Formats: sequence, C-alpha cells, structure tokens
Amino acid sequence: MGRKVTVSVIKADVGGYVGHSSVHPELLEKARGVLSGSPLLIDFHVTHVGDDINLILTHELGRNNGEIHQLAWDTFVACTEVAKKLKLYGAGQDLLADAFSGNIKGLGPGVAEMEVEERESEPIVIFMADKTEPGAWNYPLYKMFADPFNTIGLVIDPKMHNGFVFEVRDLIEDKKIMFHAPEDIYDMLVFIGAPGRYAIKRIFHKDTGQIAAVSSTQRLNLMAGRYVGKDDPVCIVRCQSGYPALGEVLEPFAHPHLVSGWMRGSHSGPLMPVGLRQATPTRFDGPPRVVALGFQLANGRLVGPQDLFDDPAFDRARNLCNLIADYMRHLGPFEPHRLHLDEMEYTTMPMVMKKLKDRFIDLRMLKAQKAKAEQEKQKAES
Repeated sequence: MGRKVTVSVIKADVGGYVGHSSVHPELLEKARGVLSGSPLLIDFHVTHVGDDINLILTHELGRNNGEIHQLAWDTFVACTEVAKKLKLYGAGQDLLADAFSGNIKGLGPGVAEMEVEERESEPIVIFMADKTEPGAWNYPLYKMFADPFNTIGLVIDPKMHNGFVFEVRDLIEDKKIMFHAPEDIYDMLVFIGAPGRYAIKRIFHKDTGQIAAVSSTQRLNLMAGRYVGKDDPVCIVRCQSGYPALGEVLEPFAHPHLVSGWMRGSHSGPLMPVGLRQATPTRFDGPPRVVALGFQLANGRLVGPQDLFDDPAFDRARNLCNLIADYMRHLGPFEPHRLHLDEMEYTTMPMVMKKLKDRFIDLRMLKAQKAKAEQEKQKAES
C-alpha cells in the first residue's frame, strides 16, 4: 500500500459560452493559472462539461479541508471576473455567497472527495455530468456495485463476492442510511429509485471498509430557495483489484437512462455518454451529457486523462439517446417530459399558481351550496 492521497473534484457554473452550452477557453486558462501556483496541491487537472468548470485536485490534506475549498472558491471567483468581462451568460450563478466561509459545501459548487491509500496500481474514473442532478448517478452506481448482470466480478472475483455498502442520502430532510448489498438490495431500490430525493453519496468495500465511490449531492435549488440551474454532479469511482473493472464501471452508460434536468432544469431526458469534444449540449440545451475521464494515480500525480467515452463502442448509446430525445421532445410541456409537479417548485409554477388562485372554483363548496339551496327550496315548498 502507498501514501494517503485525497482526490477532490469541485465544479461550478460561473458563466456559459454561448448560453448554457460550453465554457470559454479564457476561463479555463484563468483556472489553470490560479491553481498552478498553489503549494497545497500535488497535481491538478482543469476541464469542463457543458457550462461547468471541473477542478480535479490531488493533495494530502484530507476531505473537507478549508484551504483546498478556499483555493477552489478563489479559482471560481477569478473565473467569474473573466466571465463578467466577456458578458458570459449566468456569470457566477453557482456562487451563492458573497464570500467563502470555511467550507465550500452549501455555497453552490458541487464537491466529491475521497481519501485513498494508493494501491500498487490505482486507476480511477472521474464522471462529470451537465444538465442533470445528483440522483443521476443512482442507476449507474447500482449497476456497477450491485448488479451481477453488469459486473460479473460480483460473481467470480473472490475480492468482490461479499458485496459493497451504500450510503444513501435523503436530500430533502438531510438524513443518511446505510444499505448492504446484496442482502438489502430490495429495500435500497425503494429509495434510490426516487433520485430526485434520495442519492447514493458513497460506496464502501464490505470486506475492507475502504472507499469505492463518492458523488456530489449538493442541490442548488434547496440552497438558494429558487431555481438557479441544475446541479450538474460529479462522481469518483475506483477500479480493479477488488473493485469493478474499468469496463464494468463504464458499462451502465452503454444503455442510457432517463434523468431530470435538460432545458431550464425542468425536463426528463436521456443521459448521453460523450467524449470531451461532444460535451457541449445544444439541442434544447441538451440532452444531458456525461463525460468519463480515466486517470492512474501515481504518488498523487494524475497520469492521464484518457477520454473514456470517446469510443465508437458508445455510438449506439448516443444514437439511442437521440431517439429517446426525439420522443421526449415531442411531448413538449406534458409529463413525463416535463418534470412532475413536486419537482417544479423552484420554477415559474408557484408564480403562475399564485396569479390564478382566485380563478379556481372549489367544487366541493359549490356542491354544498347547491345542496343547501335545494334543501331550502324543498322546505319553502312544503
């Protein structure tokens, strides 16, 4: 076993180019410039998916470290200044506070961090999505770590056969519960099948207790109390040697699933696996995209990345996404393309309801009034 290294993936939307489709190169250069001078880091990689800047950082300071979070915040603030200069759309939209307050969580940016003791070989995959929410990882993480039809290692690898432990968060009531796979699978599916409220936060190896995967679970609308864009989550997954093989980690995305987000954060659509060159959602601001970057950790250094979805093997998944997108778009403002009412709370729906509240007629009251009038009429006639 090697040294303990923390991998921190921190993302934010601080200005879209053009609209919500991409990030201007000057913002990425600014981020690299701020990070390159930091003595806190072992290594870093700056990239983007759609209009989100993603900072992949390695260091030895552990999870939830204030200095690392301050560095990320300062980077996003510096990028916001560039975005304002260029008049980019939604400049600084994910920065919900005027100043950093010790921990970046709750201030807008999404965060996924894991501390690992490097194995002899430490391959990891960083998943980054745009135009969707944290629960988007529920389906693929379940497939990777609990479904033997996806991950044959659960059946034939003695290092994985006992399964994994899932930490599931209630994003509304801020609670967590632990499920053990395979014995708790049916109970767990009751919750993670509702990804708008319940999201898989972390997964642990059952035998060793070591971290296997971690995701960001920040929900912007719950922090801001209004619609400010979807959360565009990130996720870190370890591979090989007691964990799913790289191919098992990627396989869930070969058959796209529906996620919430897309246009104005208010529609369901297929999560399309793409390479970085295709990570610029434009059709109806979508469909939602996911990028997978593979790295080898070597004494904290990020060897890579390999752009894992830039592969013709995922062409059929992309074609299917386009077919699903055609079908869903045909429904326009009707459910299930538009999200269900409980997910529309932070859009224009409450304003429309308030404007029209006096035009709603209470039918039960109307029936009671008619019944009373009929009784009085019968009484008068008798």
